[in-house]
Amino acid sequence: MDLRKLKTLIDLVSDSNVSELEITEAEGKVRIVKGSNAVVQSYAPAPIQTTPLAVAPLPVAPTEAAAPEVPAIHAVRSPMVGTFYRSASPGAKAFVEVGDMVKEGDTICIIEAMKILNEIEADKSGKVVQILCENGQAVEYGQALLTIE
Repeated sequence: MDLRKLKTLIDLVSDSNVSELEITEAEGKVRIVKGSNAVVQSYAPAPIQTTPLAVAPLPVAPTEAAAPEVPAIHAVRSPMVGTFYRSASPGAKAFVEVGDMVKEGDTICIIEAMKILNEIEADKSGKVVQILCENGQAVEYGQALLTIE
């Protein structure tokens, strides 16, 4: 399991009400436990051969095109405790939808705190990949609201 996927899983567990998550894949098993002393355990599958092998390095042919870089996923987090709203008023068009391109500084949602409507702006430019909160949902400080790549 690659580190980006592992970090994403850890962030999702820490931002949710889930206290424990266990994923099994061909590469091994990962168990993430949320709590005051969070522990990440990884179990690799048992090796098939136990004797060490001498491995000669293979010659690497130069490649003409570099492998495409996978864009990093960025979570926009709530700067306060409050109520999440996708639009300025009920029935109005949402500020952003999945697949929309946003620029740094664009309003992406509103968080109502103590009867004050606070516009939340994108802190990174990119494409909205996922909206993690429902309209009218209570959010915590630091909770992931949506992801941008």
